[in-house]
Amino acid sequence: MPSKTETLLSLLDGQPVIPVIKIEDADNAVPLARALARGGLKVIEITLRTPSALESIRRAAAEVPEAVVGAGTILDAAQFDQAARAGSRFIVSPGVTRDLLSAAAGSEVPLLPGAITPGEIMTAREAGIDFLKFFPAEQAGGVAFLKALASPFASIRFCPTGGVSQKNVKDYLSLPNVICVGGSWVAPDDLIKAKDWAAIEALAREAFTLRHR
Repeated sequence: MPSKTETLLSLLDGQPVIPVIKIEDADNAVPLARALARGGLKVIEITLRTPSALESIRRAAAEVPEAVVGAGTILDAAQFDQAARAGSRFIVSPGVTRDLLSAAAGSEVPLLPGAITPGEIMTAREAGIDFLKFFPAEQAGGVAFLKALASPFASIRFCPTGGVSQKNVKDYLSLPNVICVGGSWVAPDDLIKAKDWAAIEALAREAFTLRHR
């Protein structure tokens, strides 16, 4: 049986950017997920930062089969369970706690926990998780910090998120211990509010080519 890390990596299938999305209106969830998937970014993270987040996950997961919908900004076991029940196929958290690790251990849904300190990385590693969210990436030391982690944590791979943009994304993706990045620039709030799905699809298509040229 593949590990949960392998399951998550297979869902990504080489996708270089995970869109990190905040949805205020659940009616936007389906057309947004479809636009991102058409652009090549099938794996998306809908953050639990709005009252409509869980309903957005439910709709996108149920109505956009070509998308792999995950939940982000999960802070505790209760939210983990709610997101999984809503149809999330992976869970992302900004940090790592025993509570979240316990919830993940009892679920088939893989967890991508945040970790930036050696202690946090070791805690996740002890729980059998070797693919981690590096958050907040830029504020925590960015590319230089990730380079420094590569030697003592040779088996750990990262998804940097937080401050990653079109300007620095290639620097992150050039690192051997980086699998992908999380970014909000492919689905910015103003384009979602304007329902400009064509523009979002174009941004997704551009992001998809970062490792596929």
